[in-house]
Amino acid sequence: MNGDFIGNISSLNKIFLSQPSRIGFGWSNGCFAWLLLGLALVWPLSMGQRQELSGEDRPNFVFFIVDDVSVEDLGCYGHPTIQTPNLDQLADNGLRFENAYLTISSCSPSRCSIISGRYPHNTGASELHTSLPSDQFMFPKALRDSGYYTVLSGKNHIGSATKSAFHKISSGKGPGREEDWVEILKDRPEGKPFFCWFASTDAHRGWTIGEQAPKYKPENVVVPDYLLDGPLTRKDLADYYHEVSRMDHFVGKVISELKRQDILNQTYVIFCADNGRPFPRCKTRLYDSGIKTPLIVSCPQKVQTGITNSLVSSIDFSATILELAGLQIDPRVQGVSFTEILSNANAKTREFVFAEHNWHVFQAHERMVRSGNLVLIRNNFPNRLNMCVEATDQFPSGRELWEAKRKGLPLTVAQADLFLEKRPGLELYDISEDPAQTKNLAQDPRFSKEMGELVKKLEYWTVETADTVPEDPTPDRQNVDGKKRPGFRRGEMSGDSANARQVNRKGPITHSGTGAGQ
Repeated sequence: MNGDFIGNISSLNKIFLSQPSRIGFGWSNGCFAWLLLGLALVWPLSMGQRQELSGEDRPNFVFFIVDDVSVEDLGCYGHPTIQTPNLDQLADNGLRFENAYLTISSCSPSRCSIISGRYPHNTGASELHTSLPSDQFMFPKALRDSGYYTVLSGKNHIGSATKSAFHKISSGKGPGREEDWVEILKDRPEGKPFFCWFASTDAHRGWTIGEQAPKYKPENVVVPDYLLDGPLTRKDLADYYHEVSRMDHFVGKVISELKRQDILNQTYVIFCADNGRPFPRCKTRLYDSGIKTPLIVSCPQKVQTGITNSLVSSIDFSATILELAGLQIDPRVQGVSFTEILSNANAKTREFVFAEHNWHVFQAHERMVRSGNLVLIRNNFPNRLNMCVEATDQFPSGRELWEAKRKGLPLTVAQADLFLEKRPGLELYDISEDPAQTKNLAQDPRFSKEMGELVKKLEYWTVETADTVPEDPTPDRQNVDGKKRPGFRRGEMSGDSANARQVNRKGPITHSGTGAGQ
C-alpha cells in the first residue's frame, strides 16, 4: 500500500471528525476517510513501470514556459491582432490543445506544480513566492539522473531545489531573458540527449519595448468585455501584445537552431504558459482567461498534427515527458501521461481537471473542477474581493476600472465582478454557451443533477489530496490602492494541517475510476 495513505489516514480522520469546515464541505464524520483506505487495498500500486530507451532512441526536449500569457493571445488560437508566426507554424506542424488547464494561475506555485507533477497544495509551495521543498519530486532531475543534459534558462521562481535538477541554470539574457537560448543549444555536450527548460519573462509587467517584435497601436487592440475600453487600457494591451510577439521571436530562433543542427525530428518542442495575462479577471483567477493555458506539442513524424479538444492538466506534463523518455513515472507524480493523445487527437486520458486559487498578494481560497463543458468553482472566502495585483488601482487597466466605479459609470457583468464584496460560494458555467463565464448557473434547476455530481467530485478530490482551508491564512499584503500593509507575515497554507506534502493520491481522473489506480 502507498505509504502516504497509512501515514495520513489517521490525521485526515481527525480533521473530518473535529474540524469539518476545514475541508470546506461540512463533513460530519470520518467514514469517508476510512472508505478511501478500503479502496486503496484494491487499487493497483504501479505508477507505470517502463523500460528505459537506449541512448540513441532517447528524444530531446525543449520546454517553453512563458510568463503571464492567456490562451487566446496567440494567432494560432484565433487572436486577430497579435503576431505570433513562429508559434503558429509550430502549431501547424504539431498538436494544439484547446482544453489544457493549469493547476493554478499564479507564477511560482504554477511552476512548482509543473516541475513536480503535483497539485500546488501537495507541493508545500502553494502560494506566491514560496519555494519548492527539497523533498519534492522534479521530473528534470529524473531526466538528469538517467543521462540527460538538463538546462534551465530564464525565470526560475521555483527555488534552490532546482540546483539538483539541472546541470546549468542561467538567469537568461535580454529584457525577456531569452537571448541565450540559442547559445545554450550550440554549447550543449555532444552525444547526450538534452532537456531545456526555457522560461521567458515575456509577457510579465513592467513592459519593455524593443526591436525584436512589432509595436502595436492602441487603436488596433481588442479590448475584452471585462476590461474598460479606455486609453490607458488600450495602451496597456498594446505593450502586452509587443511582449507576446517578442517571446514568439525567440521561440522561432530556437526552432531555427534545432533545424540547423538537424535534430528537430528528434526533439519534442512543448509550449505553455504559467498563468493568464496580467490583467483584471485573468491572472490568479479560475475563469478560462486565467487558468487555461496555450499548449502546443510538436515533434515531426512522432506527434500527430492538428487540434485536440481532450482535457489535460499541467500536472500531466511531467508524466508525459517521462514516458516519452522511456522512464518510470515516480509515484509522487499526481498527473497522468497524455502520450496517447499525441498520436490520436481524439483520445481521452482524463475527464476531470482541477485547479486552485491560493494567496497571491491577496488572500484567496477557491477550487475549480471542469468536466465536459461544465466548470464548477467553489469559493471558501466568499466575503472578500477576488483580487489580483493587476486589478488594483496601481496598474493602468485596473485604474480605469476603479475610476469608472468611483464615477458611477455603467459596468458590464464581467467588469463589475471585480468589485463584488459578497461573492457566490458556488459558480457553475456552461462554457460551450458562455465562454466568458458571466452567467452563473449554480441556482438553475436545469443543472441541479450535473451540479451535484461536480460538487461530489470536488469533495472527493479535496479529501483524496488532503486539501484544507487554512484557519490562519496568509493575509493581504497590500490594499487595493497598492499601498503595502505593515507587519505582513505568511500564515498557514492549504494542506499544511493534513500533511498534504506527503500525499500522492491523484483524486478523480475519469468517471470510471479515481486516483491511485490510474
